[in-house]
Amino acid sequence: MADLTSNFLGIRSPNPFWLASAPPTDKAYNVYRAFAAGWGGAVWKTLGEDPAAVNVCSRYSCHRNTRGDVIGFNNIELITDRPLQVNLDEIRQTKKDWPDRALLVSLMVPCEEESWKAILSQVAETGCDGVELNFGCPHGMPERGMGSAIGQVPDYIEMVTRWCKLHSNLPVVVKLTPNITNIVVAAEAAQAGGADAVSLINTINSITGIDLDRMVGYHAVNDKFTSGGYCGAAVKPIALNMVGQIARSPDTGGLPISAIGGISTWRDAAEFIALGAGNVQVCTAAMLNGFKIVQDMIDGLSRWMDSKHYSTLDSFRGAAVPNLTDWKYLDLNYKTIASIDQDSCIQCGRCYAACEDTAHQAIAMTPIKHSTQHRFDVIEEACVGCNLCQITCPVDNCISMVRQQTGRPYLNWTQHPNNKAQKDKASMDQA
Repeated sequence: MADLTSNFLGIRSPNPFWLASAPPTDKAYNVYRAFAAGWGGAVWKTLGEDPAAVNVCSRYSCHRNTRGDVIGFNNIELITDRPLQVNLDEIRQTKKDWPDRALLVSLMVPCEEESWKAILSQVAETGCDGVELNFGCPHGMPERGMGSAIGQVPDYIEMVTRWCKLHSNLPVVVKLTPNITNIVVAAEAAQAGGADAVSLINTINSITGIDLDRMVGYHAVNDKFTSGGYCGAAVKPIALNMVGQIARSPDTGGLPISAIGGISTWRDAAEFIALGAGNVQVCTAAMLNGFKIVQDMIDGLSRWMDSKHYSTLDSFRGAAVPNLTDWKYLDLNYKTIASIDQDSCIQCGRCYAACEDTAHQAIAMTPIKHSTQHRFDVIEEACVGCNLCQITCPVDNCISMVRQQTGRPYLNWTQHPNNKAQKDKASMDQA
């Protein structure tokens, strides 16, 4: 049976599933229930200086799909609104009672060296396993020069990280904001400051909707609203991209990563680990489904690893990174064509409508004699293999993309005769 034991920065936990710094880790009561349910670790909700933060009501809103399922979650909650000493006492006792679980503490204080030095000293006395620097919170705290106000300035990331490494012997994880253009630049800054690892992504600036009767956005605070932090399943593709870019960069490829962002299932976790993550942090899925969701994650990951003969997490960690490349290196001679399984087709016509109206008119709709139904067939010479029909088809495995043997060798954009740079190079070579 697969061994799910995680060893991240020397911090061991029985599995790679940690709760992210957020409302679920705001107090010992929650963390104890989480550990009892099976979570391998937790990052305690962000601590700050006293007096504690003051929150508003309400704080959460969501984005739903057409079935009503929550696919995105938005919050404007600040860091912990409990006194610092109460949190420190509970962290100390939690680590004593759960010594086999990873327990990191998220921190955010003013951008002053003495403030960071003071809180690091207090946190170290709790016996926690490490600290996570919250450089990502996009609401409320940036207005005070903290959170993403730090994470959006590489020089500040490097400076504060360096302070923390100077004033603490604990592993330092830097939590990055996705509200920037190039995540690799932020990771490089953290690495330059001596970070032991980075965690990402924090939440994304967002407004989930407008109440058209009241003309106020969700979540409204006395008929006013503000941008909040977006998370949940909808942000997973963004998080995967940012984790992948850091993992494949020659400069940051060796930097340990704790992945966050839309992780709701074992498969999500496996995908992030395949892109180089050492472990994963989860929040929204636990808030929407309860702590016991981790049991499905553990069971699913373990079964999948067994099926693939992966004995440990390191067996497949980063396995997908070598295949992540720039568009210009993709094979222009690789070709697929859609194929419709007529036995599975329910004649709904969605593939036809999508292809006929918005793509390449590569699906023929033919009336079936003595029936009100139609048969749908791929017009191979018109199909460009774009996948739109497969995406719109409501039946699993009804439409597949079949590789065609073109007989042509690998050819990427840097080699293509239409590439002006290639033409210029050829001219220079001839000269």
